[in-house]
Amino acid sequence: MSAEPDNPDCTHLSDHELMARVGRRDRAALAELVRRHQNQVVGLATRFLGRADLAEDVCQDAFLRIFERAGSYRPEAKFTTYLYRIVANLCWDYRRRAARRTRVGQPPEAGTFEADAVVAAQRRERREAVRQAVAQLPDRQRLALILHRFQGMGHKEIAQVTGWTTSAVESCLVRAYGRLREWLADLKNE
Repeated sequence: MSAEPDNPDCTHLSDHELMARVGRRDRAALAELVRRHQNQVVGLATRFLGRADLAEDVCQDAFLRIFERAGSYRPEAKFTTYLYRIVANLCWDYRRRAARRTRVGQPPEAGTFEADAVVAAQRRERREAVRQAVAQLPDRQRLALILHRFQGMGHKEIAQVTGWTTSAVESCLVRAYGRLREWLADLKNE
């Protein structure tokens, strides 16, 4: 344990300061990092993997790795860049393992209650069409698109997360958006 007592109120600390405390095994600091970033991690993993149950597992694994490796953390970039790289690597691992196993069917999506059932059905169909189109993208294009569109990252930040060059990120995004425009052109006319 650290020489400093754990401060349960870590809300005022930066992510880098929290990581320094996590490196000293401060669980309150880890809890604050989880509170701040859990929704983004689950969102990224859900969009990449297409399954909320696996996304929850990725989230837990990511923060476990954060805890285990905090002592060697070096704040050379934004904390989220470090975190998203861990999440992306875990997602790649899950996809590789899933490709080796027999594919298990996904549970149906929970329905949404809306007054106008027709509008609700159209929204679900569009969401599903977009989800399926994104899922059909090659892994590199899908990851770049998710980080860009859904996580709000710029090209340079995506390059830091993935370890790719900025031009490779740009190329992936151009191809991904182009394919999606082509595949989803009929939705535009509805």
